Amino acid sequence: MSAIVIIPARFSSTRFPGKPLALLRGVPLVEHVYRNSLNSRLADSVLVATDNEEIYNKVGSFGGKAVMTSADHSSGTDRIAEAAAALDYDIIVNVQGDEPLIKPDMIDEAIAVLDDREAAIGTLAKRVSDQREIFDPNIVKVVFDNKGFAFYFSRAPIPYYRDLFDARALSAQDVSDLLIFKHIGIYSYRRNVLNEITKFEPSRLEMIEKLEQLRALEHGYRIKIKETFFETAGVDTPEDLERIEKCLNSSL
Repeated sequence: MSAIVIIPARFSSTRFPGKPLALLRGVPLVEHVYRNSLNSRLADSVLVATDNEEIYNKVGSFGGKAVMTSADHSSGTDRIAEAAAALDYDIIVNVQGDEPLIKPDMIDEAIAVLDDREAAIGTLAKRVSDQREIFDPNIVKVVFDNKGFAFYFSRAPIPYYRDLFDARALSAQDVSDLLIFKHIGIYSYRRNVLNEITKFEPSRLEMIEKLEQLRALEHGYRIKIKETFFETAGVDTPEDLERIEKCLNSSL
């Protein structure tokens, strides 16, 4: 099956306007994401989908491919669906433009999930090892069945270990024994699935949790999870960017 990585990159952001062009070690965030994506073994091509000419021109300046999309999209998924409609690939991979540390292997893992014909969408999850992540609503958790198909995604701690969570604070040993997975927000879509789900109105659970993947589950699409051992870090604010820069510098 042929696959393409599409990176949605919009200029407007309430917390961080112009984020794709913000510099990390002297290089725009969108370029970090693009170059890391190029190293995927299973993706045939990489494309940035943007609503901003400055971003479009910046991608072109470093030799990347970009396409202009509507400024009216409410989500990155809608943006990549517009870009994908003019392309002929079996699998569309959504890699967020604010994930400068994305590993090519993670892209390959997401694509390989769709080797299972029962899977409509593929994504990744990593076992939680930090107690703070369990109760942090910004860290999305996922539960899935024995075949890896998602039951539910939530900002709440799921599954809820009642005896431990009700009785006392968790110890480091407790956390290491728990089977709680955080969702890593990279998605692989079958072409027809991406086209279909972006035509639906936001669903009930999606609006409650503010999690777009719940729309697919509510409409009966099967999302298969692959456990990954790679970590990544998104950039939502200028402070996030500073934190990642410090971590990268300290690792030199």
